Amino acid sequence: MATVGLISDTHGLLRPEAVRALAGADLIIHAGDVGGPGILEALRTVAPVVAVRGNVDTGTWASALPATAVAEAGGRLIYVLHDLNELDLDPAAAGFGVVVSGHSHQPARADRSGVLFVNPGSAGRRRFKLPVTVARLDLARAPWEVKFIELDKQNPSY
Repeated sequence: MATVGLISDTHGLLRPEAVRALAGADLIIHAGDVGGPGILEALRTVAPVVAVRGNVDTGTWASALPATAVAEAGGRLIYVLHDLNELDLDPAAAGFGVVVSGHSHQPARADRSGVLFVNPGSAGRRRFKLPVTVARLDLARAPWEVKFIELDKQNPSY
């Protein structure tokens, strides 16, 4: 298991382009603000899903989602939370190679103290002038490759 599809901030909208962009992933991580259980059900038809609760995820269905989660892919531990500002541990000291978050709606990648931090951006309705994106994380490559995929392009490349 080396390819991880990353998605966040769908806010109840799962675009067909997002499903196509995540196809072939060994695992999908949804970093919160899912917006409804149907989103996760649809993603599970593509690959196993690890998801966390975001600040807009309320109601009975959302209570089953944890605030944080741990996933394993490609022999690496991945820490998942919605809002990176709520990170309350040292991921390097805890043995995590990757931290996945959402919330900001801004796709981002950063390397800090040997830990890869990735925010796939927002895959739901466009917010402000930010791109609509998901990401693919390839843990089989060295260094790990993160590919951001813009979903609202006329001719997206998958």
